[in-house]
Amino acid sequence: MGSRQEPLKRFNDATKGRSMFIPLHDANSLKHIRLQYVTIGLIVVNVLVWLFTGVLASDTEANAAALGLGFIPAVVFDYAYLEPALQVVPDDLTVVTYAFLHLDFWHLAGNMLFLWVFGDNVEDALGHFRFLIFYIACAIAGALFHGFVAPTSEGPLIGASGAVSGVVAAYFLLHPRVRVWVLVLMRIPLPLPAFIPLALWIGQQFLMLALGLEENVSWGAHVGGIMAGAIMVIFMRRRGVPLFDRTIVPPRAAQFKNPSQTAGLSQIERGYDGSR
Repeated sequence: MGSRQEPLKRFNDATKGRSMFIPLHDANSLKHIRLQYVTIGLIVVNVLVWLFTGVLASDTEANAAALGLGFIPAVVFDYAYLEPALQVVPDDLTVVTYAFLHLDFWHLAGNMLFLWVFGDNVEDALGHFRFLIFYIACAIAGALFHGFVAPTSEGPLIGASGAVSGVVAAYFLLHPRVRVWVLVLMRIPLPLPAFIPLALWIGQQFLMLALGLEENVSWGAHVGGIMAGAIMVIFMRRRGVPLFDRTIVPPRAAQFKNPSQTAGLSQIERGYDGSR
């Protein structure tokens, strides 16, 4: 690539960026769709791509996939070129294809866990097709902002965290008061209002980008995805879907057959969260 050879450097753009907490479950029922088809489909595609480019591929083949499908700013912005034998898709398409590659199992698992916990409710708020467009657009925004921060970088960017960061930002604006079970410091499970862990995580991304720490993590991709997701959810959500929703519908409410009991439980939940 280019006029000089350098060791292949792949940005692990997700795992370390989300080490502050791990989401486990959210008490947030679907309201407009029966099943999160797109979220599940994206997870399946990411897993299959990882199996073919990570598990079943040799190291040489995995590196070739990262070079041919990863987003390389220096190549896309014409500061360098990729050998024709390494090109898999046109350079401009790598703003999308990079988001389906992952460095290892933990890189994949971290991204897919965030997508599984938060993606269904964002898909519910946007609708299936618009959520797919939203996800891809956040991936593109993450790649482009990474390129803006490091336009001459010859290391391929890989990972879904640009897209997933957009999903997290959208969830933060849609459901800040929903209780989310998170694993803090890899060992302490806590139920917290979503705005607490998500605000801390979003703030961490901007702080780490400003400090320029951990070169193998593309904080720019995270920040680009966050900004795109926060803006797009405002305009892409279904009509009637509010921002900063105060209503909480815990899954256990479905256990009550008497509507008055369910309504009473919902009032307790809202009061507990201090929204009224």
